[in-house]
Amino acid sequence: MNLSTLRIAMVVLTVATAGIHLVLSATAGLMFLLNGLGYLALLAAALAPLPFLAGRQALVHYAFMAYTAVTIVAYFAVNGGEAFGNPLGLATKVVEVLLIAALWLHLQRSAR
Repeated sequence: MNLSTLRIAMVVLTVATAGIHLVLSATAGLMFLLNGLGYLALLAAALAPLPFLAGRQALVHYAFMAYTAVTIVAYFAVNGGEAFGNPLGLATKVVEVLLIAALWLHLQRSAR
């Protein structure tokens, strides 16, 4: 995949998982709202040419991957054995794993 395709993948996957968290925040609470907003903020930091982040794109990518990984771990920690009975939750985790892969590939390709 080229950088342009990876950027599109990052946007689509981030908007999907952020959207799910933001919609769920209406019934599930503040943590979902903050998580969805965090995804959008990290996407902006990863793709927007922000002067104060110049030269720190690798750090932003690593932070974005870590944030996503923590979200995945938290889902299983909070839901325990019931985590596998929630199709929306599992679908969201698949999207998040794909997001980590897209971020990693984007970081590797942009370093070349």
